[in-house]
Amino acid sequence: KQWYQRRYGGLSYCGKTGAYGFKCINPATTKRIIVLGPSHHTYLNGCALSKCERFETPLYDLIADKATVAELYKSELFTDFEVGDDETEHSLEMQYPYIAKVMEEYRDAFKIVSVIVGDVTLEQGRRYAKVLQPLLADPGTVFVVSSDFCHWGSRFRYNHTEGPSDQPIWKGIETLDRMGMDTIESLDPAAFQTYLRQTQNTICGRRPILLLLCAIERHRELTGGSGGVGVLKFLDYSQSSQCVRKSDSSVSYASASFVFQ
Repeated sequence: KQWYQRRYGGLSYCGKTGAYGFKCINPATTKRIIVLGPSHHTYLNGCALSKCERFETPLYDLIADKATVAELYKSELFTDFEVGDDETEHSLEMQYPYIAKVMEEYRDAFKIVSVIVGDVTLEQGRRYAKVLQPLLADPGTVFVVSSDFCHWGSRFRYNHTEGPSDQPIWKGIETLDRMGMDTIESLDPAAFQTYLRQTQNTICGRRPILLLLCAIERHRELTGGSGGVGVLKFLDYSQSSQCVRKSDSSVSYASASFVFQ
């Protein structure tokens, strides 16, 4: 039986910023796309794999890479993500229309692996990195990490900012986010964990980001730099609105690209 994952929305808020990252994908050389997204509604200790075999988009269906999924299961680090939970989780499905569009001319030449990331510590992240690093090193594999940045305002129970006290709230949010972006660009998973602990920034995809950083760290350890020097660069940043009063709220968005050079 083939399962479909459907529903999509919210791209009117983050679509432009998200497109910056997808623009960096070379569809001609991409054979497999690993999508990492946080679990918003279902508690997971560790990571789970989607049980869906097809993923519906407005353009065409994306096909799951069953062979890679089977290999990941062999590590015994991944559990099943039930179809009902998958259908209510938006973090992955937000990425599927982008993938379908950028890969449109090569729709039959690639498959995807959907990984739902739950509660993951730095130590756990480094265990997952041992499994993900070979995929990261494969030139035909692309990783897509799903995340918003700061969710600010009383409805998110978060009102921290950084920088001068006399600056507009939205600017303090941007300063806070850019501190995190700079830390991510350093490719240091421990430093990213420290940033999160100190600021409590409400980055919903913090654990998928951590997994990617751990996989990059693992690759550097194994290759000593001989496998190519990776560069992670943020390409765009935006906010759903500019907060000027404490009663305001906003969600921040950022898009980055990591490539081996």
